[in-house]
Amino acid sequence: MMAARSAATPSEIHGASGTDVTDDAAAGQAVAITRDGLRDGSLLAAARSQMPPNAQWLSDAEIDADLDVTMARHDPNADAWLFGYGSLMWNPAIRFIERQAATVRGWHRSYCLWLEVGRGTPANPGLMLALDRGGSCGGALFRIAAAEARAELLLAWRRELFTGAYRSRWVTAMTPHGPVRAMTFVANHAHARYAGRLDEATVAERLACAAGTLGSCRSYLMQTLEAVHALGLRDHLLERLRDRVALIACNG
Repeated sequence: MMAARSAATPSEIHGASGTDVTDDAAAGQAVAITRDGLRDGSLLAAARSQMPPNAQWLSDAEIDADLDVTMARHDPNADAWLFGYGSLMWNPAIRFIERQAATVRGWHRSYCLWLEVGRGTPANPGLMLALDRGGSCGGALFRIAAAEARAELLLAWRRELFTGAYRSRWVTAMTPHGPVRAMTFVANHAHARYAGRLDEATVAERLACAAGTLGSCRSYLMQTLEAVHALGLRDHLLERLRDRVALIACNG
């Protein structure tokens, strides 16, 4: 059953001070995904400096251009909706005026992107969630005021598109109050980080043991599942992975 929609709290309206980072000894020097870091460009600069040789990423101009293409299909006088299914649910880092549970059909939440930075390393790569074709996915739907839509969405674009491993896309999100046209991010199958469909045992091992400057894949899994449950939703894959990860002891 879906949770009822709710207005944002004052801290959420003003941009949230929460961070996507954990106190993880294996993560080294901690880096946080924050609103300020996304706005002033320091987060992307730090991320690009940590990228392994020959890694792909988009320039600021390419990210802006992608957002412009997406916004060209949006009424500038209307509020914008953004669908989040991973850390956007629990650390949006954007200003919004409403959040509610929603389900997108035709796409499912999948650990299908390799991570060599952030929550993994080249020697111990992790896995990151993306939307991939088929099934359905429950997550959080954020409503952003029309007057702030482009500025706020730019923060999400910088966060999700800078490596090119995701593609922006319009989807239909189903809510208890009817369908909503929303923007989101899906897996880019042409990207080198795309892992395709992995068996659950492999995914669980990576989630249990990989960590980086943003924290561990294990903590990301737990925070994402907690956010799903807080919305009144279920994700049986994440629940199975939680149970598998709890049984795995990592060396080193």
